[in-house]
Amino acid sequence: MSDPRRTLPAVDALLAEPDVAALLATHPRALVVRAVRDTLEAARADGGAVPRAGWPRAIAARAARLAAPSLAGVVNATGVVLHTNLGRAVLARAAADALARVAAGYVALEYDLERGTRGSRHRLCRDLLVELTGAEDALVVNNAAAALLLALSALARRGEAIVSRGELIEIGGQFRIPDILARSGATLIEVGTTNRTHRDDYVAAIGPATRLLVKVHRSNFQVTGFTAEVGAVEVAAVGRARHVPTLYDLGSGLLLDLSPWGLSGEPGIRDAVASGVDAVVCSGDKLLGGPQAGILLGSAAVVAACRGDPIARAVRADKFTLAALEATLALYRDPETARREIPVLKMLTEDVEEIRRRAEALRRGVGEVAEVVEGESEVGGGSFPGAKLPTWLVRLVPDTQHLTPDTLEARLREGDPPVVARIEADRVVLDARTILPSQEDVVIRAVRRAVDG
Repeated sequence: MSDPRRTLPAVDALLAEPDVAALLATHPRALVVRAVRDTLEAARADGGAVPRAGWPRAIAARAARLAAPSLAGVVNATGVVLHTNLGRAVLARAAADALARVAAGYVALEYDLERGTRGSRHRLCRDLLVELTGAEDALVVNNAAAALLLALSALARRGEAIVSRGELIEIGGQFRIPDILARSGATLIEVGTTNRTHRDDYVAAIGPATRLLVKVHRSNFQVTGFTAEVGAVEVAAVGRARHVPTLYDLGSGLLLDLSPWGLSGEPGIRDAVASGVDAVVCSGDKLLGGPQAGILLGSAAVVAACRGDPIARAVRADKFTLAALEATLALYRDPETARREIPVLKMLTEDVEEIRRRAEALRRGVGEVAEVVEGESEVGGGSFPGAKLPTWLVRLVPDTQHLTPDTLEARLREGDPPVVARIEADRVVLDARTILPSQEDVVIRAVRRAVDG
């Protein structure tokens, strides 16, 4: 019996098909050829079977997928506000406008307009950060891990950095504080135990090779029970007494007190700077609500050392990051404006009755296959670990035995745009907290398509 794969059509034969040739009017030839080859390869892997939809339709579908942006926009219906897998913070309109503005033409990134000479990108955002945090100086790099690496390299390279064992965290993607320390050229000195570290542990560990005391906020987990840790103020005091610089890794960059909305325990940037440590590093795309960025704050001498380290060029921020971060920071000059305009803050502080109203509107749009129930949202992004936010969910209850929760959830993900939901108590639920108001009609249509099949 002959192999069916031998009868598969040639690439040129498929390109000559009228419906396939018509694709050349809307797609580059190279893309259409690849779509043909990919479709043939899929058929070959399937034992030579002709695509169920037929060659032209299968090739057209493949061409459409190849032409679509790889970084697809999605609807976040999970209720996780800072969803790392979905890009973390949604930018404020002012930040998005700033991105578009600098993308459309040349900008004075490293040019001093007043003197007509080369300037420094490090001046950008610097004054705003100093104004908002009280730090002497500031520097922006491409992410928080880079800020930590740069600070360790500039302050502790070829020396010892002292860290509490209970603060040797993994920050995501299997990147760990000890690994970053090793890459910086510093030698890690662990003090204390996993659950308890005392001031005297730092004091006893300081020696001739000590270059830095490091305090790390456990932003993505909690330790409870028989515990003790040394606060930033005490670490700073030990460093000053022994003439050793101190560094505080905050993780999330919190510039607005969220305790009135039930979110407490996360150290703020201003308090970290005021603690007296020599340097503070944090993220721009978590609680601060800006683009991915690393922010390094501290004394003029420490920031100057970091700015002059060779790693500073390798991790420098680009014009897009700086423009979006500056626009985001400017909103913090008025806290109420920041809370209203920065999506992360708006989601975290939204009145639960307003969330219920939006959930009810979604339910009415979806129809009888949905019901509104109470639930919980999460902050995400390694911030406020363990905190739960009361919310209202749209629970999908389609009247069919053949549409399992997994199938329904997959159909929502496969839509255009994809809707990313979660399964809870064997039902697909949509959390109204993280669905943007502009996306509500999109979600209604997506659910209807997914239920109808």
